[in-house]
Amino acid sequence: MFRHILVPTDGSDLSHTAAVNAVALAKLSGAQITALHIAEPYSTHVQEEHVPLHFVLPDEHEKNVQQQAAPHLADVKKLAEVAGVRCEVRMAMSKFPADAIVDAVEQLGCDAIVMGSHGRTGLSKLLLGSETQKVLVKTRVPVLVTH
Repeated sequence: MFRHILVPTDGSDLSHTAAVNAVALAKLSGAQITALHIAEPYSTHVQEEHVPLHFVLPDEHEKNVQQQAAPHLADVKKLAEVAGVRCEVRMAMSKFPADAIVDAVEQLGCDAIVMGSHGRTGLSKLLLGSETQKVLVKTRVPVLVTH
């Protein structure tokens, strides 16, 4: 059925549930999974004589992001190991998570995505959009959305 499933994770309960489902699906279909954490890229607003209060250099930002991503990725990896499913972990930096997810699918040759939905409804969904909805529109592979 599937050979390679992408599992975006942000450490939330919904992404943990998605990872549990992805591992179960991978086990049933003999697929491997790749856990992906997407973080904000480095940016700063330094002006001539003004340095922001929490200013960090690019290397320090990358180190901080990796430290923040590590437990989220480790959670998925542990779920996979317990089930005997092969799992790789990746991290990407992007201001546009949906684009990073679709790019990862294409680069890694994934044939499915399992991800959580944050369940926005009504006006907040209309105004803020949904990364899950954007992925559904942009990708050509099946997407299993967990609630």
